Amino acid sequence: MTIHPTAVVDATAEIADGVVIGPWCIVGPGVTLAEGVRLVSHVVVQQDTSVGARTVIHPFAVIGGDPQHNGYKGETVRLEIGSDNVIREHATFNRGTPPHAGVGTGVTRVGSNSLFMTGAHVGHDCVVGDNVVMANNATLGGHAQVGDKVFLGGLCAVHQNGRVGQGAIVGGLAAVTRDVIPYGSAWGNHASLHGLNLIGLKRKGYGKDAVRRLLAAYRDLFEGEGVFAERLDQVETTYADLPEIMEIVAFIRDGAKRPLCLPGKE
Repeated sequence: MTIHPTAVVDATAEIADGVVIGPWCIVGPGVTLAEGVRLVSHVVVQQDTSVGARTVIHPFAVIGGDPQHNGYKGETVRLEIGSDNVIREHATFNRGTPPHAGVGTGVTRVGSNSLFMTGAHVGHDCVVGDNVVMANNATLGGHAQVGDKVFLGGLCAVHQNGRVGQGAIVGGLAAVTRDVIPYGSAWGNHASLHGLNLIGLKRKGYGKDAVRRLLAAYRDLFEGEGVFAERLDQVETTYADLPEIMEIVAFIRDGAKRPLCLPGKE
């Protein structure tokens, strides 16, 4: 490992082989830095945080800060970050909140292979998947859930307890107050649904015929006649062979008590 002489590293921190801790960094108590982690300079990893292998954290990021929650009274709570992430300047990731503070889980979880651009914020008790991109100043309120391969545009904000399903894209400046379905494309203030993330589906390897069928299912669900609950049942039956559509159906059913981002809703 390499630790710059100006860095301050708590005696309880666990530092693996190959870690580089640059100038003026602070690594607090209960922190674990896995093999190959690099703190470029002026990084604060406050406490009770694990950072996965080969993750790179850039200057002035504050990782593992206290949850921004009035119910937090100094209890031991954690932040867990996966491997191979890039966390850019001024990003802030907060630890979880204790269960007795309300609905806390005690831990904030961030996956692997993701890019968090300048000023990105991950609030307390969030769950963020793998291969996620949060552009500049994208913000997650407490308890938000973000699936794998999601793109969150610059300056967008996901409301606390909000969910963004796998493979979705959220446009810049969007105010996301309703859950965004997997593979959905949402933007606006407040955000509304504007179809499927076609670019993401094509990158996943779907050909034109497969995309047409997915779009047909989307239209049947969101633009068809009748009551939405009945359309949901019909789509579940008609498109049972399409895993992505079944994922959308399950997402909607799992969040039955949550508001859903719909086409044309402001």
